[in-house]
Amino acid sequence: MTHERRLRIKTLFMVLCMVVCANTGDLMLKRGMSRIGEVQPTLAGLAQAFPLTVANGSIWIGIIFLTGFMISYMTVLSWADYSYVMPAGAFGYAVLTLLAVIFLHEAVSTRRWIGVVFICVGVLLVGQTKPRTTVAAEVQEEVSEVAA
Repeated sequence: MTHERRLRIKTLFMVLCMVVCANTGDLMLKRGMSRIGEVQPTLAGLAQAFPLTVANGSIWIGIIFLTGFMISYMTVLSWADYSYVMPAGAFGYAVLTLLAVIFLHEAVSTRRWIGVVFICVGVLLVGQTKPRTTVAAEVQEEVSEVAA
């Protein structure tokens, strides 16, 4: 297996981890906040919501999954281009829309679904590019240093 193929598989696996963790975390946060109810953006409203938030298991599960997202995200950015990771990770928005319909019983308009299709097309286009384009620049720097 070539280095580029291993890099692509490793990168796509980590992007998948990002999507799963982010979507699960977001859904759990939404579930927890829905149980708490509407929070008023005032000092009194936040003071009332804070103990309910801290005591809510769904919110803690959401935080754990979002921590998993952050770890996956930081890891993949250590080797892949940001311009590859972010658009590829945008596939999570499409998945999240579908999960919101299934688990949160949200109604999604046709216009919104069309937007989701555009996101998926963009992700497919980005997914067919190289995850790292900076290698050539790094090699060029090394060649320049050796020549100097």
